[in-house]
Amino acid sequence: MAKILIIEDEKNLARFVELELQHENYEVVVENNGRTGLEDALKEDFSAILLDLMLPDLNGLEIARRIRQVKTTPIIMMTARDSVIDRVSGLDHGADDYIVKPFAIEELLARLRAVLRRVKIEKDAHRGSGANQQKILHFKDLTIETANRIVHRGDGKAIDLTKREYNLLTTLIANKNNVVSREQLLSKIWGPESNIETNVVEVYVRYLRNKIDLPGRPSYIKTVRGTGYMVRDEDDVQ
Repeated sequence: MAKILIIEDEKNLARFVELELQHENYEVVVENNGRTGLEDALKEDFSAILLDLMLPDLNGLEIARRIRQVKTTPIIMMTARDSVIDRVSGLDHGADDYIVKPFAIEELLARLRAVLRRVKIEKDAHRGSGANQQKILHFKDLTIETANRIVHRGDGKAIDLTKREYNLLTTLIANKNNVVSREQLLSKIWGPESNIETNVVEVYVRYLRNKIDLPGRPSYIKTVRGTGYMVRDEDDVQ
């Protein structure tokens, strides 16, 4: 039975979601305080966490950041803020998905099933792929060590990338010289059942460019207008 942690200070909403999850045969733990919610998240092993953004004592972004330092538990952020920047901030702090309040319980349940299914697929792939074998990818002056997910330049200087920035870079390099659409990147990096908008991809491309591009040199990631992005060895694509 999947065990879900709800960290939500709106007690009526938390209770409503708790009852709906129990009806779907989930085991549920509820915390109404950010600090105690973080303690539970770190102390116990949950299948997923439903995390409010605005919480007493400790906000959802900080909770997600601290969880990600030690655990990969799926996190769905529940927030009343629906701007692109707010959503990207949640994702960049470690959330796997988000849902905007007020929401239909059917949508929340669908998103929860999607992240749990994605975790299972990733675990199955990890077990069957010989994950401990090192594979080295090269692109221009970048070297990617896939076993430990380290990216560095030819001089050995490491480039600190988030999980999604790393996945974005390796996806583009794996499709070098081919255009990868925003929709394809969303499906690959956030999962085929994610409802995240394509403009989130644009924000992450900008983050990645800021980290890997060299001053005064053409960007490694080329924008193909109206389609998506690509990387190639030549710098003649605008």
